[in-house]
Amino acid sequence: MEILDGKITSIGPDGIRILIPSGSFDPQRAALQQWDAVQVGLPDGRTISPEQRRKAYAIIGEIAIWAGYSVEEIKLIQKHDFIEKHLQGLQKQLFSLSNCDMTTAREFISYLVDFVVEFGVPTKMPLTDLCDDIDRYIYACLTHKKCCICGKDACVHHCGGTDEHPSSKVGMGRNRKTIIHEGLTVMPLCWGVGSHHAEVHNIPESDFEAKYHIHGIPATKEICKIWGLKHECE
Repeated sequence: MEILDGKITSIGPDGIRILIPSGSFDPQRAALQQWDAVQVGLPDGRTISPEQRRKAYAIIGEIAIWAGYSVEEIKLIQKHDFIEKHLQGLQKQLFSLSNCDMTTAREFISYLVDFVVEFGVPTKMPLTDLCDDIDRYIYACLTHKKCCICGKDACVHHCGGTDEHPSSKVGMGRNRKTIIHEGLTVMPLCWGVGSHHAEVHNIPESDFEAKYHIHGIPATKEICKIWGLKHECE
């Protein structure tokens, strides 16, 4: 594959027009190769931020301690897995923590957070301080039934409502077994005496969310299936 630099000259209903200056490739070689298809990478124009780079290396460092490997070894392993599973075409060749774009960095950090949640990797800092996409983090915790605050085994907490979004709480005439859970706002919290699930019921929910920098997300059909919650009319 050859990577050539081009410039977008127009964007319209019929498509995107890209000009690759003739001086950037050999016309005779191009004719011999009979190019008829291209891959186009559209960077978001923003390079990975120092904060994103710090978060990525912090999580890689935690995984390295847990796995018993060096930071460089874990970085290579995690980057290779991320590239193979999540990147396509030109992105595979352009991904580097030194100069990748912000969108790719955000996806890589989310991939690392998913790994930590799935395998129960202990971290010195709360994952809410390390993740770059809080909704995706909450979703990962729901998928793996882990408390989004401490990482312990969790139950589903149905969040209270606002003027814009009706309450998702069950009980008080709303039967957990009969209501449709899909679309209700939920979060996974550890349960029992002294648990985060107990705490959220003892203080205003807005104070709880502000304290831990988390919030509920709408339950998807996949989440409902994982938790055995009703998600459609029968």
